Amino acid sequence: MGCDEEIVTLPAEVKNVGMLLDWLALQGGKYERALEFDAVVMIFVNRRFADRNHVVTDQDEVFLVPPIAGG
Repeated sequence: MGCDEEIVTLPAEVKNVGMLLDWLALQGGKYERALEFDAVVMIFVNRRFADRNHVVTDQDEVFLVPPIAGG
């Protein structure tokens, strides 16, 4: 979201990618703007394509590719 890498600690209630995206959007600022069209954001978890239902943990690497990244 405008940076190469950012480490965040997930709240206990965040269990999947969809919940992560919702939580990030609530943080405001760059996340809110970047996730305005979250339905078209490509999601990778631990370098594998994932959808909003994919389970995530605090140890996972989540990579989000917004639509402005090219295509």
